[in-house]
Amino acid sequence: MRIYFLRHGAADWPDWPGADDDRPLNAEGARQTRLVADGLRRIRVIPDLILTSPLLRAFQTAGIVADELAVHRTTDPDLAPGFTPKKLAHLLERHPGKTVMLVGHEPDFSHLIESLTGARVKLAKAGVALVDLESGKLLCLFPPKVLGAAS
Repeated sequence: MRIYFLRHGAADWPDWPGADDDRPLNAEGARQTRLVADGLRRIRVIPDLILTSPLLRAFQTAGIVADELAVHRTTDPDLAPGFTPKKLAHLLERHPGKTVMLVGHEPDFSHLIESLTGARVKLAKAGVALVDLESGKLLCLFPPKVLGAAS
């Protein structure tokens, strides 16, 4: 099984008045995510399923990518901040034998990637990592600039 980890796009808002869970992508985050989605399509990344955190910025990121790749998107509350190896195991039990893309948050994804592969990474906003669970290897790490250049 292979897992694509996609960190949500930029959602920094000076003086955001609402709850953190409700913070949407900003204009740059939406633009960056569209470029990344197009780059993923161009290099033929087509997961079987996209699973996303319920937080708005991740849900929006997943929606942009799902639309571009024509892949079904499902919200999973386990992907909210605090995503752990135990939650990953439960998530994979519910979605066995698939190549999935997980859309979520830092530092959870970097910690998980390290626990799965030993690789120390820090996913940029809208960055993508591919992990092969069978071999325990980090197969690739795409900063958004690289995927945007593929567009």
